[in-house]
Amino acid sequence: MLENQKGEILSPVGSKEMLYAAVRSGADAVYLGAKDFSARRNAENFDTFELCDTIKYCHIRGVKVYLTLNILIKDDEFADAVALATEAYNAGIDGVIVQDLGLAEFLHNTLPELPLHASTQMSIHSPASLPLLKKLGFKQVVVAREMSFDNLKIFCAEATKLDIIVEAFVHGALCMSVSGQCLLSAFLGSRSGNRGLCAGPCRLPFKAENGTGYDLSLKDLSLIDYIPRLYEIGVRSFKIEGRMKRPEYVAAATKACKDALIKGVIDNELKQTLVNVFSRSGFTAGYLENKLGRDMFGIRTKEDVVSADKAFPILHELYRKENQSVAISVKAVIKENEPITLTLSDGENSVTATGNIPQKAKSKALSYEEALKNLTKFGDTPYFDEGGSVNLDDGLFVSVSELNALRRTACEMLDNERCKITRKKATVPFIPSLYSDSENKTPDIIIRLEHPYQMPNDLSGIKAVIVPLEKDFERIDGVENIVDIPRGIINEKTIANRLLLFKSKGFEACLCGNLSAVEIAKNLGFNIIADTGLNIHNSHSANAINDLGAKAVILSPELTCDAVKNLASPVPKGIITYGNIPLMLFKNCPIKNGKSCSECDKTDFLTDRLGTQFPVRCRMGYSELLNSVPLWMADKKENLTGLDFQLLFFTSETPERVAHVINAYKNGFSADCKFTRGLFFKGTI
Repeated sequence: MLENQKGEILSPVGSKEMLYAAVRSGADAVYLGAKDFSARRNAENFDTFELCDTIKYCHIRGVKVYLTLNILIKDDEFADAVALATEAYNAGIDGVIVQDLGLAEFLHNTLPELPLHASTQMSIHSPASLPLLKKLGFKQVVVAREMSFDNLKIFCAEATKLDIIVEAFVHGALCMSVSGQCLLSAFLGSRSGNRGLCAGPCRLPFKAENGTGYDLSLKDLSLIDYIPRLYEIGVRSFKIEGRMKRPEYVAAATKACKDALIKGVIDNELKQTLVNVFSRSGFTAGYLENKLGRDMFGIRTKEDVVSADKAFPILHELYRKENQSVAISVKAVIKENEPITLTLSDGENSVTATGNIPQKAKSKALSYEEALKNLTKFGDTPYFDEGGSVNLDDGLFVSVSELNALRRTACEMLDNERCKITRKKATVPFIPSLYSDSENKTPDIIIRLEHPYQMPNDLSGIKAVIVPLEKDFERIDGVENIVDIPRGIINEKTIANRLLLFKSKGFEACLCGNLSAVEIAKNLGFNIIADTGLNIHNSHSANAINDLGAKAVILSPELTCDAVKNLASPVPKGIITYGNIPLMLFKNCPIKNGKSCSECDKTDFLTDRLGTQFPVRCRMGYSELLNSVPLWMADKKENLTGLDFQLLFFTSETPERVAHVINAYKNGFSADCKFTRGLFFKGTI
């Protein structure tokens, strides 16, 4: 049960030297990526041979290893991703961190003994998601960084009931967007954060009126002082961000977190060193404290860089030597006329090395103290003696070199036992071929409105109307009525109460952009339509969300037209073909850096360094950054084959503009405004 599980410090590893820095500084577990399918594809990462070697190195030292397979998988990559997971399983990996729903479901069904961890890219931030995670086979969940202490406490209590381990980031870079809900880098430069190649455009100047000038750049997170309290409420894995940073940073952060977990405090010198080694004008705990606003924002300054350069040489000392962290007992028998034996035991594994028969001493005999000293000299290993004994006959001679050789042999034998893989080897699972059988029909048109006054007088040719949960819409006759649940959920009870109101009006379906929304809506008897926030990126993911209850799916905006056409879905599939696509989801609204909510007109703007304006809109405690220009595909009907429906996503358009766009999509008109084709033709890297 979770009550008996000890806490772990989970450190980032992007290279071999970072591995040594993490393990020697006290990490209980490390997470790392292979050459492919990792959310930090620009890190050095590890090939298959290096991965096996790393797992052995860590297991000898009692450190767990988790593999990041946490990007969205394309259909033509799925087999390779499964093969990599199988190789890691056979190498003894302790867990695989996954974002893609299809990959998670497939691995759970075919490799049920492989522990699955839900990536922070899955945007898990409320308890209703937990039963679905359990069904998908997840043993551990990385919660969203945006959770407050009170919300995290409730989440941990529910996770404990389901025997799911809670993992939380406690130090490192803090993305402005909720992880897994950011399309900014993909839409601005085809470098997808969901695919592990984020270019970090949010660190460039984006200005709110009267703001900081860098109103998408947050300070780094640091919750190290809170680790004892987080442990008390049920967090069991304390994660450090930083696979792209230097080994010295990993060493300092690991040591600080370990001290906080074991001792309850860290010394002031180490705290200051951690600030010096990497920060953006200091750290923030704003989300956990529920103190949002301007104080959470910061950038990397020249002073920060200078401080780091001074700190690096000092920090190297933290991991220069082996960390002797594995306690063992030592028992030696040196008897006349018998081969010498040396037994080492770590409590679970026991090995015995056998040497030569000792000689009679011609001058100085071997003393008990000398024998014990040489047989417990573990300086270049991860072992330390917690209680040694030597059964020694008097008058015998054994050379120091022979004792050392015997000790080294025994250590190697214990190494082999500690890294031995006991699970049965698995073959790469068979992956059934999935083919799209969608007809080349004209896709139905669905519209999503922001305000009641936008409702067109003529709804002919419109299959369904989607309306936001937070607005007061009435049921519309002649079309399907769908209510859109925000991707960010502050209070599940509030969401449920609003849904019951819409249900009383005759609404029967919900658009759900996160797993919590799926669970809440399903429990209230609504039909489920999976929204883009669930990142359905391949045929297996479409199948997985159907297994979780979805009756239709809106596919990821990062897919190309060809990928959309070929994606096999057991339920009707669609894409957004018009609208200012939401690019980021915020818990900390950047507009508040310059004005209060009462001064905001609910659709304000951020302006980038080129003068381009990006609208920001609020939704029930969260806000979204919209693209500066709308997506337009009305004149590209020939590229929209294999679809069941297309969604026209309206936000701030006038009623006249709404009617005009609908007419354009019915008749295939070209755009009459600045627009984008999104990623439908160029795709992502």
